[in-house]
Amino acid sequence: MATLTPESGITRTEGRTLERSRIRIKELRLRTFIGFNPEEQEKLQDVVINVLIEYDAVKAARSDQPEEALNYKTVTKRIIRLVEENRFLLLEKLVHDVLNCAMEHPSVERAEVEVDKPHALRFADSVSLTMSAHRTDM
Repeated sequence: MATLTPESGITRTEGRTLERSRIRIKELRLRTFIGFNPEEQEKLQDVVINVLIEYDAVKAARSDQPEEALNYKTVTKRIIRLVEENRFLLLEKLVHDVLNCAMEHPSVERAEVEVDKPHALRFADSVSLTMSAHRTDM
């Protein structure tokens, strides 16, 4: 049975506390210019992006109102626009910029981004880089 503590707005269910929620954007496949070698700067390459966003979804869960939730479609569209409309020399820059995109909404408490660059190495499926960030003012 779930109970709500009015002072915190946290839902308690069978001795557990629902505090944070995670949105996962999985296997977002995009194409961009990535790399500093001449052939990489002339040809679009595939990248695969995974994003984890943590935020407090209790208000949205209680109200069932879309305006109370973090709109993951809007976040995804911003990421798509960022990746497809820019050029990156380094995977680090691409991951950093996508992470900043994921952290833009003030309700985001923590985010983690992993970007894979398929076929970057001859004997590997891909090379990936992961970065994470969290708010210190929450």
